[in-house]
Amino acid sequence: MKSDSQIAYEAKKKPITEIAQELGIREDELNCYGRYKAKLTAELRDRLSDHPDGKLILVTAINPTPAGEGKTTTTVGLGQAMALIGKKAIIALREPSLGPVFGVKGGAAGGGYSQVVPMEDINLHFTGDFHAVTSANNLLAAMLDNHIHHGNALNIDPRRIVFYRAMDMNDRALRNTVIGLGGTSNGFVREDGFMITVASEIMAILCLAGSLSEMKTMLGNILVAYTYEGKPVFARDLHANGAMAALLKEASDPNLVQTTENTPCIIHGGPFANIAHGCNSIIATRTALKLADYCITEAGFGADLGAEKFFDIKCRKAHLSPDAVVLVATVRALKYNGGLPKNELKAENMKALADGICNLGSHIDNIRSFGLPVAVAINRFDTDTDREVEFVAEYCRKKGVEAVVSTAFCDGGRGAAKLAETVTQLCETEKHFTMTYSDDMTLYEKAQAVCKKIYHAEKAEFLPRALTALESIEAQGFGSLPVCIAKTQYSLSDDPSKLGAPEHHTVTVRDARVSAGAGFVVLLTGSILTMPGLPSHPAAENIDIDENGVISGLF
Repeated sequence: MKSDSQIAYEAKKKPITEIAQELGIREDELNCYGRYKAKLTAELRDRLSDHPDGKLILVTAINPTPAGEGKTTTTVGLGQAMALIGKKAIIALREPSLGPVFGVKGGAAGGGYSQVVPMEDINLHFTGDFHAVTSANNLLAAMLDNHIHHGNALNIDPRRIVFYRAMDMNDRALRNTVIGLGGTSNGFVREDGFMITVASEIMAILCLAGSLSEMKTMLGNILVAYTYEGKPVFARDLHANGAMAALLKEASDPNLVQTTENTPCIIHGGPFANIAHGCNSIIATRTALKLADYCITEAGFGADLGAEKFFDIKCRKAHLSPDAVVLVATVRALKYNGGLPKNELKAENMKALADGICNLGSHIDNIRSFGLPVAVAINRFDTDTDREVEFVAEYCRKKGVEAVVSTAFCDGGRGAAKLAETVTQLCETEKHFTMTYSDDMTLYEKAQAVCKKIYHAEKAEFLPRALTALESIEAQGFGSLPVCIAKTQYSLSDDPSKLGAPEHHTVTVRDARVSAGAGFVVLLTGSILTMPGLPSHPAAENIDIDENGVISGLF
């Protein structure tokens, strides 16, 4: 089979103005970035405000292997299949981070014949949204240090600065830094650090703001430091949010592209689901719901992370109510959850599959606990045997859930046609959407609810530092916010070695931080890091460009 890069390069793309015209978008409602990319303007959103919403479909997954399980590929394939069966659908995805692109997982534009194009642009700089987020983040950091350097009128305690710099690259050397060295002209010497851009609060705000004006207010609410008297200092106190919003003006508009089969796709924002809330922007989702009868979106990593945060954070904030959920599962990930080493996943192993399939069962039960109908998409790899695939399908039947094999990677929309028919029927079934916890519960109670109901833990245990932080956060008036638990993606627990469906374990919360601008409280568990590192052989080693400008090695 051809490589992802070759398939994307050979795809017969339509001018983005044609894709927009088919959706009823006017030319003056587009801000084009070349022939195949465009921003959707606020004027379009204003015109569509009275249009009825289409159906909202979430694509999520079981706990993955390090290589991922094709959730985005399935999402893209499902959107293409919707078009094949005569449905008007739009795909709504996140933008890829350069960290994974050059690290372990590669890009996030789908794969095979279910890709979003232009793939190289999307996986690299795209329309510059991430650069704008990085610049806005670091502008605030620079203004904070500059304020201290020029007299510190707000009486900020440099030991209690809680806002970090950012860059969109895996660079472990920048996790902990010292700045201001070289004399008094270079600022105040203090400890600092970087997080990856997709984990920054600015990225979360881009994705959770409903408009540019709301974004400006949310940016002003970012907690950056405390004074010597212990009083909080916000970005608005530094008069930084206006300039930050100006940097994000273009980035606040979602991006319109297309798939290899010319199905429309809106891509916008890109927070990680293990260290942030893991969903594309509210603006993008709302726009897609107004433009089509079906909006197919995805949430990062397994359903214990992305889907839970989609429901409890994004849907809560945007007042969204999903109509159906697609749970992506692979034979290889189930065998991995059954204890099989990564280098043995291609060979048939019914025992490992039987041992690991409980992970699928846990995620099915979790989604049902939100009151939503669910179908399982078995993303089939060429190494899967018929016996293995049938074992998974039979398990789903016994759980009362329909399982559909998807071959979207090899066959594009045609390989997900049955899945599309199943999902459209699922959207018409009765649902009673509910969330894991209510706003009036304490932060401690919300954390316990997620850990017990979603992670199947016996309890969440808070270390003294985390308890102190929670008390301070609630005393400042942020107790009504939802919780965003930063946790490993490889397990339902906070320990990546506990595969399958662990129960009666303890989730240890080691720290808590308020993202007052984004509107949630981050709880850090395990050894999760907000600045990942590159592996011993990063994907960047395989990426190249020839004398004609053709890029290879992206996947």
